[in-house]
Amino acid sequence: MSRLTLGVSHKTYLGSWQTQIWCEHIAGVLSQPYYQRYSAGLSLFTFPAMPALARAVQAFSGTAMGVGAQNISAHPPGAWTGESSAAMVSEMGCRYAEIGHAERRNHFHESVDVIEQKVLRAIEHRLIPVICIGESQPLSGKVATAEAIRQACELLDRLPEGHRSPLIFAWEPQWAIGADACADTHYIRTVCRNLRAHLHQNYLMPTRVIYGGSAGPGLLSQLWPDVDGLFLGRFVHCTSGFQAVLEEAIELLYGPESNPG
Repeated sequence: MSRLTLGVSHKTYLGSWQTQIWCEHIAGVLSQPYYQRYSAGLSLFTFPAMPALARAVQAFSGTAMGVGAQNISAHPPGAWTGESSAAMVSEMGCRYAEIGHAERRNHFHESVDVIEQKVLRAIEHRLIPVICIGESQPLSGKVATAEAIRQACELLDRLPEGHRSPLIFAWEPQWAIGADACADTHYIRTVCRNLRAHLHQNYLMPTRVIYGGSAGPGLLSQLWPDVDGLFLGRFVHCTSGFQAVLEEAIELLYGPESNPG
């Protein structure tokens, strides 16, 4: 059976209390027998804001939802005021780290060198890197595919030889982040399908390719199986939105008879 990945970033849209409510509600949903029955085919993770990590880890303990940090330091623990080390994030019980988001690249001027170091820190502390890539403006499907492959390979070729740790690439066209609607579905399918094929053919480490950029309920059915999943944002900050995507994913994996309605 195929495995389907759903990730959620809260950015800083949700405050402390809102984040706690979201996490507790979704944890309650995932604890229901129906969702427990079908969780084997899903990889779920969420990135709350840093101050809420401990509460999120506690809320999702014993569920299928993994928790991760929206950012980690490129450096080992030490004199790095204001940073969050991969060691501490892992120690807290997190399993994922978001790395290289367009906002980090554009507003905080993160280079490929910095992103590489963050990936290495994540791997060192057994965090699964969720690496964000994507073009800055609309392109043809062929050119966008080439750019996605270039960005992914530019990073992968820097990693130590023999590297086998799992990686997730979240392809997010920068122009679609925060937009009213996602990119054209044919465009998404073209880029994700070809990027995934290239990675599987040329690298030994296990990789997944998920789409992000104004993704929400109803999109996954239009993209599957050319994507490994979705990286979701503000359209699932309401718990009903995430639950709708979750049920959509289960139906794709297990068929209409799995629908709880």
